[in-house]
Amino acid sequence: MTAAAEPFFQETDTLDMSAVEAFSQRLLNCYNGAAIALMISIGHRTRLFDMIARMDPATSQEIADEAGLSERYVREWLAALTTGGIIEHNPATHRYWLPAERAACLTREASPNNLASVAQWFAVLGGVEDKVVDAFRHGLGVPYSAYGRFHEVMAEESGQTVVAGLDDFILPLVPCLEDRLEQGIDVADVGCGRGKALLHLAKRFPRSQFTGIDVSLEATTAATAEAAELGLRNITFRRVDAAKWDDRGAFDLVLAFDAIHDQPAPGQVLENIRSALRPTGMFLMQDIAAATCLHDNRNHPVGPFVYTISCMHCMSVSLAGGGPGLGAAWGKELALSMLEDAGFEQIRVEQLPHDIMNYYYIAVPSQEAAQNGQAGDG
Repeated sequence: MTAAAEPFFQETDTLDMSAVEAFSQRLLNCYNGAAIALMISIGHRTRLFDMIARMDPATSQEIADEAGLSERYVREWLAALTTGGIIEHNPATHRYWLPAERAACLTREASPNNLASVAQWFAVLGGVEDKVVDAFRHGLGVPYSAYGRFHEVMAEESGQTVVAGLDDFILPLVPCLEDRLEQGIDVADVGCGRGKALLHLAKRFPRSQFTGIDVSLEATTAATAEAAELGLRNITFRRVDAAKWDDRGAFDLVLAFDAIHDQPAPGQVLENIRSALRPTGMFLMQDIAAATCLHDNRNHPVGPFVYTISCMHCMSVSLAGGGPGLGAAWGKELALSMLEDAGFEQIRVEQLPHDIMNYYYIAVPSQEAAQNGQAGDG
């Protein structure tokens, strides 16, 4: 008869109960934060934050009437965000208001500092929880098609982060790039989504030609419709799997905004990007600012958010396509290695002071890769 194994966990009477209580309070704070995030998402989508920020202190009925919404729902929403420290309430008059310091982070007028739009991701990702739980068992991932409102929310995020920073921060990372765009060059955006960044560039630089590629028909159709509405003749959107993209030597600049790490074949996509560039071309890639080693991300300012988004979407959609599931936090070290393997050199990594989420990689095709590409074209 063998001796009983020692218990892995400490006996209850040896637990540090003050540590247990502190951790349980931390969990309660997490759950309150999650509840507030869901209410913030609803406040953004219903434009309640925008409405209340412009109003004098008002009753729930006055707010509902102004917004054209149900008073009972508005009242409960106000209660959640009053107890959550977002909305202020006068118990004597039953009037509510949004302090200006909070409106500066929660309204569309505050863009690109509107953090309310980010809260939408929790609802989008929560909608596929059952499928992700199943994926934990079968390991095959969840496809893009399962994510409702993904392209809508991603387009809004692109408008706030990429588009808002293009002129003042992102384009200046590359010396003389704006001058070249003014003169006229060929530009592609890989994983363009609804094309917000490319549409902005096409309007600003009419002498340049722009091509957006994305695997989503929904996204490219919406982008094409917006380009037509804006009367832009120097932009085209194509539904293309970036892993099968075979344009060679056609572009002076290729962009990829937050699009590489969730590809089913990221290495092949990077090789295709390099092949699509002319020998003097350049690749500008924005991707999540993280280290490849988890240990080095322990103090990341939004580490739990990055890994959660990755588990619920980025990693999963790559696995669903038979890919490696790099995840959002694939990290700078792996990204640099993969860029080099794809035939890039002179790789420079920049981080913008206002953007805690992303690194910006600037790279050019290696001379050897460019010569091999030209020989292959011949």
